[in-house]
Amino acid sequence: MLRGVENHSLPRAAAFFDLDKTVIAKSSTLTFSKSFYQGGLINRRAVLRTAYTQFVFLAGGADHDQMERMRKYLSALCRGWNVQQVKEIVAETLHDLIDPIIYDEAATLIEQHHTAGRDVVIVSTSGAEVVEPIGELLGADRVVATRMVVGDDGCFTGDVEYYAYGPTKAEAIRELAESEGYDLARCYAYSDSVTDLPMLESVGRPHAVNPDRALRREAVAREWPILDFHRPVRLKQRLPALSVPPRPALVAAAAIGAAAATAGLVWYTSRRRATVA
Repeated sequence: MLRGVENHSLPRAAAFFDLDKTVIAKSSTLTFSKSFYQGGLINRRAVLRTAYTQFVFLAGGADHDQMERMRKYLSALCRGWNVQQVKEIVAETLHDLIDPIIYDEAATLIEQHHTAGRDVVIVSTSGAEVVEPIGELLGADRVVATRMVVGDDGCFTGDVEYYAYGPTKAEAIRELAESEGYDLARCYAYSDSVTDLPMLESVGRPHAVNPDRALRREAVAREWPILDFHRPVRLKQRLPALSVPPRPALVAAAAIGAAAATAGLVWYTSRRRATVA
């Protein structure tokens, strides 16, 4: 089914994806720590601490207490950061840092949901300044992310305006369902963490992806599908193998390549005709 040509006799549906360790192989926020250091936002000690936090996150996931400690640490860390500078750093390093760690299986699922006429929504605890560009890279239709308070000086105050975590993710999904007309019973959700249990419970088709131990127990008990994503790959490396029409955000490089190939073919044909004549 082509995007934008949907069967409106059926209720609309969406697929809700957690981001970290579900769509990408690492923590989206912590992945940018080196770039923030190079931009002068954090010092070397903070880089080492975020590297350790990333290791803990990848090794065993993060329970509620760990996530709360991480939230407090990151909130204090970003106090005083200029928001525009953060956006510029993310934009400059997005493809180098995020593109290589996108799970091939997740990108395929996103394509399949779009082809089926479903919206794709990224729902992440990471900050909007990081999540929104990643969502655009993935071709997501909408993004739900944590929002920090910005002062009159254009800098983060260190306070959190909206924390997209646990029950608030489920609330955001229900609000979107009401405003966009999604039938939650026909919607999908994907996450790796038991802290996202409320989000998974809010839809009719929940899936556990690379689940932590607690979520795996819940998924087995509830007979939810368990998916194993383990192949990070650059989006541009996937394009030749795509079997469905890709999203515009994913095919800019392919479009440029196709244009160059077409130009070359036209040049070759004109030269050949001139030679024959």
